[in-house]
Amino acid sequence: MNGAAGGWETWEWDQSLFAGAAEYYEQGRLPYAPGLADAIARSLALDGQGRLLDVGCGPGVVALRLAPLFEAVVGLDPDPEMLDHASRAAARLGIGNASWVCQRAEALPAGLGSFRAVTFAASFHWMDRPAVASAVATMLDSGGAVVQVDAPGYRPEELAAEARQGSLSFPPPPDEALDRLRRDYLGPDRRAGQGIRNTSPAGEDQVFQQAGFLPAEIVAVPDRRAVERTADDVVALVFSNSSTAPHLLGGRRGDYERDMRQILGHASPSGRFSVRLPDNLLRIWRLR
Repeated sequence: MNGAAGGWETWEWDQSLFAGAAEYYEQGRLPYAPGLADAIARSLALDGQGRLLDVGCGPGVVALRLAPLFEAVVGLDPDPEMLDHASRAAARLGIGNASWVCQRAEALPAGLGSFRAVTFAASFHWMDRPAVASAVATMLDSGGAVVQVDAPGYRPEELAAEARQGSLSFPPPPDEALDRLRRDYLGPDRRAGQGIRNTSPAGEDQVFQQAGFLPAEIVAVPDRRAVERTADDVVALVFSNSSTAPHLLGGRRGDYERDMRQILGHASPSGRFSVRLPDNLLRIWRLR
């Protein structure tokens, strides 16, 4: 495995990173704030013109949410399973202005042309960030911008406090117990493809400034909804994560799910959990 310390600095990407995870993504991942598209439209003064490039688009969740704001949308991702789900979601939603490119971000500009906006939705940390930032700097239309869409994870300690106060309908997901199960099956390190990756990089603003962008503008998109999650939703979330992607479990996947459902049943006999959704954060970079 890559790197003695298992940090992001020495980790190397490989095609298996999210193998088998795409089918769980839509059900498992927490939803973005309802006002996400409106906040981006206001911040970029969008008028329905121009093209969007969503880098590391996965199954197209953000690309399809933003598609009505642009003439055309291109989703780029190296995982063909993710793009298959994105294409099917576009057809199901009747969105006809989206296309999908199976390619790593490091291949940009990749002959894709220019764009009014380039988005990274919880994906930039998997890339060679200086190389990708420099590439997208050459792909923006005049007045265009890069937008990083982050949805910080819900805060378990906050959920526990709300549960004690009785302000949530159901218990929070048993994250600590689920993480112990991961370690029991896969070891103490967080697996990521064929390597390990126990840390993720920070300092995105410095990376983009070094690529020729102005300092980031920060826009908060409010959410804070309390939502119910079923045991099936939590199982899907676990299998949508790189550190517990189905390929890592091999023939033990069924045993893992059985043990996971036992933990969930003990934590909430009703099979339901409550989560307080976080606000989303937009980091917007414009060229100098």
